[in-house]
This record gives sequence, structure tokens and C-alpha cells, in this order.
Amino acid sequence: MASFSSSSGQEDEVLVEEKSFVRTLILNRPKQLNALSYQMISRLLELFLVYEKDSNVKLVILKGKGRAFCAGGDVAAVVHDINNGNWKSCEIYSRKEYTLNYLMATYSKPQVSILNGIVMGGGAGCSVHGSFRVATENSVFSMPETALGLFPDIGASYFLSRLPGHFGEYIGLTGARLNGAEMLACGLATHFVPSAKLLLLEAALHGVDSSDQAIIAAIIGEYSELPMLKEQSANHRLDVINRCFSRRTVENILGALEREATNKADDWILASIQSLKKASPTSLKISLISIREGRLQGVGQCLVQEYRMACHVMRGEISKDFVEGCRAILLDKDKNPKWDPPRLELVSDKMVDKYFSKVDDEHWEDLKLPPRSNLPASAIAKL
Repeated sequence: MASFSSSSGQEDEVLVEEKSFVRTLILNRPKQLNALSYQMISRLLELFLVYEKDSNVKLVILKGKGRAFCAGGDVAAVVHDINNGNWKSCEIYSRKEYTLNYLMATYSKPQVSILNGIVMGGGAGCSVHGSFRVATENSVFSMPETALGLFPDIGASYFLSRLPGHFGEYIGLTGARLNGAEMLACGLATHFVPSAKLLLLEAALHGVDSSDQAIIAAIIGEYSELPMLKEQSANHRLDVINRCFSRRTVENILGALEREATNKADDWILASIQSLKKASPTSLKISLISIREGRLQGVGQCLVQEYRMACHVMRGEISKDFVEGCRAILLDKDKNPKWDPPRLELVSDKMVDKYFSKVDDEHWEDLKLPPRSNLPASAIAKL
């Protein structure tokens, strides 16, 4: 019989199920689609650190309550703090979240994330870095940051840049949604298990008394299927994606897509063009560079760079697109953001370069990630 433990107050946002050598953490803000509050991130970080040192814990399972795994960070709270002149609290939030992402990416024990629902932004950050990601027919993955005046962070420059070809640039720039079959096909998910089999899978995992990834992979494999990709799936268009999204600049990418559209009527191409034209021009430019540089960096380097970028975004000194995008898409919901600058050609190289530089504030410092030791080879390879 599994036991549940939680304490009163904010810790109830993360429920803990204890079963022999397995700990299941349940994100518990279903009305907010399990958006990550600062308290949730802090609690997850605390628990992952405790479990890593506990020899009685062999496996950690992470899942969400309700119809979402996790829809991302609690953006509304972040924007509220920025609007009240408290960008420093947002800096603290990002520092804690990126530290959690790094811990998961370099974790010495297996993490199984059950992605039975919405997985966006920060939800990808606390799952994709882990050992196993189980998608279902209910999974919906997206990195929608460029439409919000942000950029794919939480280590996305690391994992997006390692998807097949230039699929990561496509996902990161357009915010395109993927279903569970597509997540498996491109590597964002390691397994696909029909939702009807999840209870059986979890019961089998609860019997694990080993941290051997091969053993856990074999258990998940018993319940896994190979789903069919839809005919219109972007995974079938990798040749077009590579031709267009390999271009040096966002302007070149957009131009290549528009040329493709004149040669062939394709709703997918038109949707990609439309997504790029709706997104923040500044976000598109910094996102592209971030993903490209991520190909040559370890996950720690990616997070340190993304932290610089996030601090610049939240300070709003170069552009206030993040606050404006959240206003238009999430708060007022008029879906008509007024980007500044409004066009790609008005976003100068000097502006873009500033996002990758240290913040000019005597009290600011770069992200310092905790030292990691005694890690398995799979984790060391990411450093």
C-alpha cells in the first residue's frame, strides 16, 4: 500500500507518494495546469537532493495531477513582480529553477517523467533532462516562449539543439505543438505508453529495487507501443525543416519558408510562417543564437548563458517584449502584442549581443551551479 506524505501550506503543491524504493512526486496545481510556483520549484529541488543521498531511494517518478503534466513556469506571478518593480524576485526564481534543471540533467539516479498531458516551457525543463520521458496519446509538447517575448530557456538550448537536424530551431522559434507520437519520433520522449496502461506501468515501477537504467527501460518497454505519425506531422518534413531552419539568420529562415510556400501549397509551411511573423522579433533573434550556441555547450554552460539572457529579459532595459507578450497572450488575452522593435530588421546585432553579456548591476552575478561528483557516465557526458 502506497503512503502519501505532505505538510500543510505550500508544500501541498507537490505531493509525495512513497512505495518501497520508489518516490513519486505529483505536481499538484491542477487548476493552474501545474504551472511551477517558486514554492514548487524549491520543494522539488529539496526532495531531489534528499533522494540522491538516500540509499533507500532507487527511482524517482514525476507526474502531474489533472490534464497537464506542467504548463510551464508561473508566468503571471513573474510578470506581477516585474510590474511592481521587483525583478530581483524573478532573478531568484530563475536561479532556483535552473539549478533544479541542472540537478535533473546530472542526476545519479533514474528519473521517470510521465507526460500524460500538457508539457510546456518549464514543464519540459523538469522532465526532458531526466532519464526517461513517457509520452501518451494525451501529451501536448510546446516551447511557446517566442510568442510571449521570452526565449526557450530551462536548458532548452541544450536539448533542442540535439534534436534531429534543425528540428530544434523549428520547435524553438515557431512554438509548434507536438503530440506524443511526435515527441517519441524526435527524441523528446523516450517511450510511448497508452494512458490506459499507466497504472499498470506505475505498479510495475513501484516494484523496482534497482537504479540500473537498463532494468527500468525494460520495465517501461513492456508497456510501450510504437505509435503512428499523422500524415501531416512535421516529423515527415525534416527535409524542408533542414533546408529552411539551417539558415544563418531569422530573416533568412523566413525567406526560405516563403520561397517554399510559393513552390508548394502546404498548410504546415504557411502555419510556420504565420507563427514566426506573430512572435517577438527580438525573441526570435536571441532564441536562434541561443540554440545554435547550445550545440557546442554542455548543459551547465547552456543554463549559465540562459540565466544571463533571462535576467536581461526580466529587467526590460533592452526590450519590454516579455511583459507585453504576457499581457497580450495570458492576461488581457487580446492576442495583439505591440512588439518593440516591431520588425526583425529593427533588432540590431548590438541589441542581441547585450542579451548574452553580463548584467550591468553591482549586485548581480552569474549563475553558479553546484559541483557534481560520483555521477554515472550518462550524466558526466552532459557536463
